Amino acid sequence: MKVSIEKQSDGTYIAYNTTGDKVQLIGTGDTVKEAKDDFFNSIEEVKESYIEFGDEMPKCLSEEVEFRFDISSLFEYYSMFNVSALGRYLGINDSLMRQYRSGATPISDKQLEKIEAGIHRLGVELAALRLV
Repeated sequence: MKVSIEKQSDGTYIAYNTTGDKVQLIGTGDTVKEAKDDFFNSIEEVKESYIEFGDEMPKCLSEEVEFRFDISSLFEYYSMFNVSALGRYLGINDSLMRQYRSGATPISDKQLEKIEAGIHRLGVELAALRLV
């Protein structure tokens, strides 16, 4: 199940499934972690309802959850990322990255792809890293 996590205009976070046509699940919270936890709680509550009423459980409720973050949520959840340093690593102006994080500047699909590809590249580099 694919789940989007986004920062809302009031500063809170929302997690909602973008797949699973029979069930719409939502989690909210003051942090990304709270929104994720509330989302998983929603899954359990819906499962309990299906069991209670003896209805066939939708397949999506047993699928692995794949979270997708907007930029603000990404940097809130993975707070170990320094926005400016990551921007430099990705070849994106650090000031622009900070604007993306705050939501002050809309981000194009092309920039999103560049950021995602760069984070994946960093992940590969970190996974191959060996300490001595």
